[in-house]
Amino acid sequence: MPTTIAVRADDLTLGYGEGPVAVDGVSFSLEPGAILGVVGEAGSGKSTLARAIAAQRLPGEGPMPVIRGGGLEVLGQDVRRLGPKERSRHTLRVGYLPQDGGSSLEPRLTIGENIASPIFERDRGFDQREAGAAVAKLVDAVRLPLGVLDKFPHELSRGQRQRIALARALVLEPRLVIADDPTMGVDVLVRGHILGVIAELQREFGFAALVIGHDLRELRTITNRIAVMHAGIFVGYGAADDVLANPLHPYVARLAELQA
Repeated sequence: MPTTIAVRADDLTLGYGEGPVAVDGVSFSLEPGAILGVVGEAGSGKSTLARAIAAQRLPGEGPMPVIRGGGLEVLGQDVRRLGPKERSRHTLRVGYLPQDGGSSLEPRLTIGENIASPIFERDRGFDQREAGAAVAKLVDAVRLPLGVLDKFPHELSRGQRQRIALARALVLEPRLVIADDPTMGVDVLVRGHILGVIAELQREFGFAALVIGHDLRELRTITNRIAVMHAGIFVGYGAADDVLANPLHPYVARLAELQA
């Protein structure tokens, strides 16, 4: 099991271009094989933090956040120092599921081809059968029938597409997974299944995970360690029971009332 800290942020400040600060001086660490849930309202800086750690931009996403202060290390690598080669290696070790990740699937590719695409982006000569076996294993792991492999994204429901995007994020067996609000826009009856799949795969493969959400009850089904974001800062961090029992900010107090 790797011993390098998965994520270490030290007084990290992030923004976009010349715009205002989006994340303002947050500090935390994520241990190997652990899950940290990050909860907060829309606009609190959660997605900016996720994108900075993932350090990759998928089709349809806006500009990347810029580190304006502090430090960020991911799997022992200083994110500020990621050149083109280092960034390419980084994407092999970090699986990224963006908000509404199912919409980032390539519509002209089958589901099987979508999941396998990171393999062949890394190595065009990779064995087709070996790739097919890896894809089939992941489709089964995200609790979808193998019959979806020959379908196209528009033939699947939103929840199914989200699970396919998760499978694609895991196909290179990353050491760290960043899941940005993986249940956003998904039917309430399916949300628990998606989070359950993430938790099961995390136990099987042992990766560290940062899972972002807006519903603390949902996040607590897969982890008891949380960070609460509000207006770009952490207003709560630690074991969920401790954070809620001793709220240090009005937003955390409101969350505690909702959990009661």
